[in-house]
Amino acid sequence: MSAESSAEGEPSQNRPPSQQGSGSSSGPASASQSSSGSGTLSSVDTLPVTLPSVPEEAELQPWGRLLPMAPGFRSHDCVEDRYLFGRDTACDYVLDDPEDRKSKRFRIYSKKHFRIYREGSEVFVEDYSNNGTFVDGVKVGQNKKLPLTNNAVLSLAEQRNRVFVFIDLMSDDQSSLPRALQDKYVLTRRIGTGVCGEVRLAFERSTCRKFAVKIINKKNFQSEGTATRNAETEIEILQRVDHPCLIKTEDFYQTEDSYYIVLELMEGGELFHRVKSQQQLDEGVAKLYFYQMLCAVQYLHRNGIIHRDLKPENVLLSSSEDECLIKVTDFNQSRILEEAALMRTLCGTPSYLAPEVFTHASSTGYGLAVDAWSLGVLLFVCLSGYAPFHESFGERSVTEQIIHGEFTMVPSKWRRVSNQAKDVVRKLLVVDPKLRMTVDEALQHPWLQDQPMLQTAHRLMKPAGRGDEDDEDDAPSAAVSTEAEPSSAGSLNRKRERGEEEEEHLHHPAKRKF
Repeated sequence: MSAESSAEGEPSQNRPPSQQGSGSSSGPASASQSSSGSGTLSSVDTLPVTLPSVPEEAELQPWGRLLPMAPGFRSHDCVEDRYLFGRDTACDYVLDDPEDRKSKRFRIYSKKHFRIYREGSEVFVEDYSNNGTFVDGVKVGQNKKLPLTNNAVLSLAEQRNRVFVFIDLMSDDQSSLPRALQDKYVLTRRIGTGVCGEVRLAFERSTCRKFAVKIINKKNFQSEGTATRNAETEIEILQRVDHPCLIKTEDFYQTEDSYYIVLELMEGGELFHRVKSQQQLDEGVAKLYFYQMLCAVQYLHRNGIIHRDLKPENVLLSSSEDECLIKVTDFNQSRILEEAALMRTLCGTPSYLAPEVFTHASSTGYGLAVDAWSLGVLLFVCLSGYAPFHESFGERSVTEQIIHGEFTMVPSKWRRVSNQAKDVVRKLLVVDPKLRMTVDEALQHPWLQDQPMLQTAHRLMKPAGRGDEDDEDDAPSAAVSTEAEPSSAGSLNRKRERGEEEEEHLHHPAKRKF
């Protein structure tokens, strides 16, 4: 019953039984009788009843529409999350001819032929038939699914038997994408953004496998040359690296305006969000992730590549489980070293930059040690949940804190962290790059000679079907565990370290963005 009919019907239901169906005698005349004091009816019975307006429920808007391409089929708006199509009368859409129920031409379709459903913003078609459902000429396969995108054509029983065209009422127009990309992948929702552009979730049409497509918009740069150099550097690096802890590239496309890099998808999201949601990581989990980061950066350095932008946003997790594979990504700021040339440009994320990037970028330059410093900041963040350098720590700017190697270890966040873990942090956050612990040295540190952790890491890092003979560069061997030597280098920048002398009068670090 509509809101309007309810409002009109309810006053009549409130009348005494003797007044039901009395016609005009119960209208204005009755009100007059009451006001003249006849006593025939009480004023309560005759006063007009004003009902509060009943709010109408918001009408659900369709997210998709199927338009018929053959006679005998009807258009269908998709409002619910799933619809079953077939000859069975129990289906949501019955494949028959309403004007000729005995028509035999619909018998080529199965009683339960296919279903359309959506998961979030993605739409899929799943085939239940014996003789086939086709999406743009590609057979789905019984009990298999394919993504359904805007303007996709659905054929039933035969590839040539085009029945519906699907209109995605919620999707972006993909006509601007390269044709080769459109033919192979279906791009859906945005899953990330950055300075260079965005990252979209994609499905491979033939397998429905998920991928991430990084779209680098050339117009976002001051000059097209900058965009070209950064994108081509990233593409070159992605194509030449092969390590289980480095993101892999699957395909590459471009137009006049953009680059499209198809990458493997990491379902667990960014390390940044993992640390932020948990405040700080368990030391064992941090150790597992950090070991994998070290292996990835060691591989890059051995191949003459400096990452230059290591930070939690550029470390991706394979799953939501604590025990998972990690991969380092985003090589926009990376540079390939030719003949051990020193970098002389200021780039990267300020909070994670090494001191020499600020002090020597325009003169003597910097080398591989900048990544070791960034890894030290990364480990600090994982173990404590906050950044070592922040405006609220004293009067110095973040840049000055970095240049002087001043970092803060708040006791409440570090009291449960082992001394060996703290030692790794301190030896990586050494101002002088010549005295800073290298990535190779970090891998030999006693803290990382944890056999159960190493076994877990090597199991996660070993790709399926890959032989042991290929693991030499991927999994550095553990050193014999020894006591950590006192860090003479660390004393250079710990003169001003306020670490364990700081108290809780500092802003609570767990509440800050790192």
